[in-house]
Amino acid sequence: MNKFYFANSEEEMEFMPIIPLNEETDGLEDDKIPDELALLPLRNTVLFPGVVLPITVGRDKSIKAVNDAYKADKLIGVVAQKDSTVEDPNLVDLSNVGTVARIVKLIKMPDGGTTIIIQGRKRFKISEVVSEDPYFKARIELLQDEIVTDDPEFDAYISSIKDLAGQIIQLSPNLPSEASIILKNIENESFLVHFVSSNLNCDLKDKQQLLEINNLRTRAELLLKLLQVELQLAELKNKITNKTKADLDKQQREYFLQQQLKSIKEELGGDSNDREVKELQRKAETKQWTEAAAELFRKGIEKLERMHPSTPDYSVVYNHLDLMLDLPWKHYTEDSYDLKKAKKILDNDHYGMDKIKERILEYLAVLKLKGDMKSPILCFVGPPGIGKTSLGRSIASAIGRKYVRLSLGGLHDESEIRGHRKTYIGAMPGRLLQSIRKVKTSNPVMILDEIDKIGNDHRGDPSSAMLEVLDPEQNGTFYDNYLELEYDLSKVLFIATANNINAISPALRDRLEIIDLSGYSIEEKVEIAKRHLVPKQKEAHGLKSLKMRISNGILERIVQDYTRESGVRELDRQLASIMRAIAKDVALEEEIPDSLTEEHVERILGKGRYSNEIYKVGNPPGVAVGLAWTYVGGDILFIETSLSEGKGELKLTGNLGNVMKESVSTALSYLQAHAAEFKIDPKLFGQRTIHVHVPEGAVPKDGPSAGITMLTALTSAFTGRKVKSYLAMTGEITLRGQVLPVGGIKEKILAAKRAGIKEIILCWQNEKDIKEINPDYIKGLKFHFVKEMNQVVDIALLKK
Repeated sequence: MNKFYFANSEEEMEFMPIIPLNEETDGLEDDKIPDELALLPLRNTVLFPGVVLPITVGRDKSIKAVNDAYKADKLIGVVAQKDSTVEDPNLVDLSNVGTVARIVKLIKMPDGGTTIIIQGRKRFKISEVVSEDPYFKARIELLQDEIVTDDPEFDAYISSIKDLAGQIIQLSPNLPSEASIILKNIENESFLVHFVSSNLNCDLKDKQQLLEINNLRTRAELLLKLLQVELQLAELKNKITNKTKADLDKQQREYFLQQQLKSIKEELGGDSNDREVKELQRKAETKQWTEAAAELFRKGIEKLERMHPSTPDYSVVYNHLDLMLDLPWKHYTEDSYDLKKAKKILDNDHYGMDKIKERILEYLAVLKLKGDMKSPILCFVGPPGIGKTSLGRSIASAIGRKYVRLSLGGLHDESEIRGHRKTYIGAMPGRLLQSIRKVKTSNPVMILDEIDKIGNDHRGDPSSAMLEVLDPEQNGTFYDNYLELEYDLSKVLFIATANNINAISPALRDRLEIIDLSGYSIEEKVEIAKRHLVPKQKEAHGLKSLKMRISNGILERIVQDYTRESGVRELDRQLASIMRAIAKDVALEEEIPDSLTEEHVERILGKGRYSNEIYKVGNPPGVAVGLAWTYVGGDILFIETSLSEGKGELKLTGNLGNVMKESVSTALSYLQAHAAEFKIDPKLFGQRTIHVHVPEGAVPKDGPSAGITMLTALTSAFTGRKVKSYLAMTGEITLRGQVLPVGGIKEKILAAKRAGIKEIILCWQNEKDIKEINPDYIKGLKFHFVKEMNQVVDIALLKK
């Protein structure tokens, strides 16, 4: 039998060979079928009523007939050719009985042909051929089926037809098993006979005979005979297939495949397996590696020689040996010990950063004197955009080593560090060995970027896997799961970068030599822009030959009015905007000024985004300015306090963390205990609602550096004395009134300088931090170093 299909929608019909519709075949009334119809000869099939059939029409006559019928009433007479080999049939080549068909769909094919979906409706007999040109057109006479009613023998025929068709489906592996379910669900006897007749795998003349029989019982009887013949053929075919399959046993099959494989290899010029093994052995002869590596490679080669290339393990072993050969093992690049040259490279690439440059030169000096040392694990910590990653590239250039960067941000899978077991599907070595394999040297400068952003969840803890990598005492014997060998990483100069050191696990932080990179001062940013950013942006925008001058004053204006950052990324973007505008003027051949002016900057960048006016306005009592540290640099923090009628309730707003809430409570307790000293009526604390607010409530704030600012704001509110203008402070307090030191001093001081602050109150123990800052960068700032809170109040609050 042919394939069985059942149509659920007209769209599906495009793709289905022979499709029965589950509907009555007499849906088209006889009086709506014209007496004359165009005839469509079919070569290899017979259309039965109720069946939908896709037909490809290729003959010119047939295409013309189909097109005319489709434009008219979409009805056409379908008849089978007696001989399918006749290319251009005459009247005598056509069967006398056919089926009236409705053209459901007409599709124009890209090759110029036409495909139609036709649905059989009524059987007819040709009474007279009216014309043969341009296509056959005949007068027809509709044939009516002689329906059988209340005949048990006919019911038995129908049941047998269903059973035999189901058996044929089961014996034919190319037929879907769902076809038998479709058969059982067809209830209309006439429709069932037509459906099975359409899918019957028999001669065309037998199908035509079925179509010509008027009596439905006689038609069912003939169909049953044809089905029995087909069932016998299907059983015989199945038996022969099974017997042949049993005779071809496993040994014969393997012999046949081996002979085929041998012939293919001979055609390709020899055994590729032997060539691959010999190539690996040739590479290994000149390889300098450890004895353990040489022994593992030898065993791998022996295993590879015994394996057949088609086995799954062959590629696993081959890739493992290929990795061993690609790794540089004992190959090192020669370091450059010219300290003056190294200092010059570092100075040219990066302005400032004296402490870091000094540390690198110290490392080179020891290496030059000793000849060999275990590389330290340096970690540059600082806000974004200050050049941590690019500094690593400069270090590599200064000492003549190769440079490779490993981004660790968001890494979750510890196998990315240690590698996968090579038995896993898709296994690979860890990213460390992949990087070393790529640079082909065992002593590169490797940047471990964003080490503070390594993930840690149920999928693994890569930061723990990094412990072995970043321990100078252990990384000489680093074990990779894929390599299954120890690899010496002690000669690699690891440089980690991080924004927030507190996000690094304590065990990992203990293995790092932390070097703080503070933000840049305005003066440093101007120098960086002049030396690096402006030339870079000119070249990037095709303005390298442009002689336009940008003065230090203009650069300082851009830094102060259009950026608020510790690094220089935003400054770089602003300079890029200016260069784009100038490039447009050059392209339009407009006049370009000799030097950039403030008017040009304002026209291109707009009005200044940032202003220091907010710090120049005299604040009412209860408002103090604090200094805060964030992982992106220093920042200014307002502390606002207000008093209202109440019962001593304390309200805190501004998204404060636990530490800052405790600072407020500590400051209030100290103020209550020393109310007499500050000339405050103790009854006020029970008669007022105290509200402390830190603006920008959407930003979480926490840290131990706002204590003296909180106390100053509260004292100002209760005494009515204003806080001095242009004054900021940072420090923690105790209940005894002592001022404690805090961290991040340089970032805070630079933030205060950017904001136009003129005086800063600090703990006396932070004086050493101020001495580490270049005096030129803090020129114009006045520092007050205090030990106790009453000193802070005396300095900060104005007299009434």
